Amino acid sequence: MKKILTSISLVLVLMGCSRTTVDTKAEGDKLMQLSREWSQYASKRDVEKTLSYWADDATVISAGDATLKGKTAIRQMVEGSYKDPSFQISWEPQQAEIAQSGELGYLLEKTTIIANDSTGNPVTHQYNSVSVWKKQADGVWKNVLDVLSPEGSK
Repeated sequence: MKKILTSISLVLVLMGCSRTTVDTKAEGDKLMQLSREWSQYASKRDVEKTLSYWADDATVISAGDATLKGKTAIRQMVEGSYKDPSFQISWEPQQAEIAQSGELGYLLEKTTIIANDSTGNPVTHQYNSVSVWKKQADGVWKNVLDVLSPEGSK
């Protein structure tokens, strides 16, 4: 009986040790830093670096535009935007939330896009954004969903 109790105790200890605890605050901070880096590459018009933050099967949803699914469609959007010399984009994460599993997270962000209107005058557009991130098998966070909604007038 003593052997059985010792074995059960050992199994329970090992099971308790095998559970990984996710530091959701640290992961959230990492995600916010990744978002800031991504914004910097986007503002520099670096197509390849900008695309590298999206997962291959990512989706982009922006009010008034067709939903983009997959990196090929997203690449076309990025390249088309960068062809406009007046186009500027930047964003700043405001809040991060990470699932207890550490596999999914989302950011609430403020996004600014500037582009010339049809008369050649720059127009600034403000967006509230949500970006959903998934940790890949190699441990790297990739964006799987971007949703941009125009900020309402105040």
